[in-house]
This record gives sequence, C-alpha cells and structure tokens, in this order.
Amino acid sequence: MSNIERDPTELRCGTSGHGDHVPKVDVLSARDVPLGGPRAMTVRRTLPQRARTLIGAWCFVDHYGPDDVADTDGMDVAPHPHTGLQTVSWLFSGEIEHRDSMGSHALVRPGELNLMTGGHGISHSEVSTTRTTILHGVQLWVALPEEHRHTGRDFQNYVPSPVRVDGAEVRVFLGTLAGDTSPVRTFTPLLGAELILEPRSTTTLDIDTGFEHGLLVDRGDVRIAGTILHAAELGYVGTGSGTLTLANETDTDARVVLLGGTPFEEQIVMWWNFIGRSHEEIEEARQAWVEGSRFGEVHGYDGGRLPAPALPSVALKPRGGCADLG
Repeated sequence: MSNIERDPTELRCGTSGHGDHVPKVDVLSARDVPLGGPRAMTVRRTLPQRARTLIGAWCFVDHYGPDDVADTDGMDVAPHPHTGLQTVSWLFSGEIEHRDSMGSHALVRPGELNLMTGGHGISHSEVSTTRTTILHGVQLWVALPEEHRHTGRDFQNYVPSPVRVDGAEVRVFLGTLAGDTSPVRTFTPLLGAELILEPRSTTTLDIDTGFEHGLLVDRGDVRIAGTILHAAELGYVGTGSGTLTLANETDTDARVVLLGGTPFEEQIVMWWNFIGRSHEEIEEARQAWVEGSRFGEVHGYDGGRLPAPALPSVALKPRGGCADLG
C-alpha cells in the first residue's frame, strides 16, 4: 500500500521503550487517511504518529474496512515505489490483486500473508478484485536495519495454520507465538499474528521479554494489561514482560492483530513510501522515481504510475524520538 498523502510528513524516527517490567499500556488512536479519490476507501492509521513511531521494526499500520466496495472504487493504488522496508498485507475479507516490478502477480486473500521486500527499490500496485464485496484488513510496513536495507527485491506468500490456546484461535504469520513459528524470514526479530478471542474469554500468552508489543483491535473491546482497547485502537506495551493477558469484554468474538519485536535502535527517516537515513537519501529516491529508474516497471496495471509529491523545502531537526522534517 502507498502512503497517498499529498503533503506527506518526513519523519526522523527512533524508539523509547519502557524500561521497567510492569506492563504499561499506551493507547494510540487512529487518524483517517483517504486512499485515493473522493469515492475511494478510507484507512485508519495508527503508526507512525507523534506519540510513537515504531514498535520493534513495525513502522506503519493501516487498518481498513469492513467497507462495501461493490459500488465504489475500492482499493486502486497505482504503481508506486518503496525503499528500505518490507510491506506486509493481511486480509480479513475480500481480495486484492498484487503486481510488482519483480514480475510477481499474486492475489492477497484472507488468512494469507503476502510479504514484499523493497530493499534498494521496488514498485508495485494493489487493486481490489471485482469479486470483492467487503474489503477488510491491515497493511503494515517493517523497517529494514542498516545491514539489510539495500537488499534485493523479494516476494513471499505464506498461509499459517490456526492454533488454539486458552479460548483463542491464533494465526502466526511472522515470528513465534503459542508454540507456532512462521517460516517467513525477517531481518530483525519480529512477531505478527491474528487472534480471534472467544466471547468473555481470557487468554494468557507467553511472549519474549525483549520484545515490545502493539495490539491492534479490529473488533470488540479487549483488555490488555488492565487497559481496555476499543475497535481501531492500538495498545503499546514495552519490553520486560514474559506474559501478555488479553480479555475479551464483549459477548461476541473479538479480533486483534498482535505485533512485536525488539526495539529498533536506529534512526530512520520516513517520507511518502521511502525509508532512509537522511533527507538526501529520500531526495535521491524520489528523483529516481521521477526519472523512471531504480524501481523497475509494473506490468499489467491499467493506468499510469502514482506521481511523487513535492519534497519539503527545509529539513527540520528531530525532536526527541520522532520529529517532523518537513
């Protein structure tokens, strides 16, 4: 998915996890971002924001639907570039057609992980299929560490099997949880999983004490470490805890996405669809997209490329863990 804001903020980002072992939950609310024209869908974005920009290496969380797209434009994101990151697509309902400059042509379906590695540069398009009535899911980005941020392009698909634990059904698409491990390679220690929580159930999960975690609620009211999260809210828990207890406070199933990872200590700059280490790197990537170099071509998409927005004229110095740079 592309960041389609016309005037995207450039961010220089770092983390500042909680150092104690007492779970403390920071509740992050989403902001609405239109994905395209006036008839197109809206996504709810919880990362990045001023209160927090990273959870492990997770640096971008968009949550959308359930939207009836049968009579609207649905999702139609023209070919656009990425650098320094991986995109993680996870659907609850609907279907999305993915094409990229590696030549990959795949369908994103519910319960299937589609992971694309941008590294030095890749481009792709995303379009909801004509078979889709209700589109609903999450689009996530993972920042690549310095050692691997110029890695080659890659695309992977994985279908995790559900596992049961304490009143919950768990699908682990990255990392390890509830005794299940995804075979998909990551460049930093990560966790990504969907959990369906039974009505009024309580689930305790063993987690890595070195991980910080984020819990995104898709539906229901879920209590985590004593704090209630409502639909579309993201709860952050810092490192130090060996268990995480989730309680579904509703009379119907609740659905959540659990993200985690070791704190990402590097400073990164995010702007539009690029992740780099300096304003100059972002500028170089943008110019390469404008010139039609570096990112390859996406074949089969019916339409033109997504134009790059204008860069800010002044680079602002970072303030704390994350600050505007334009």
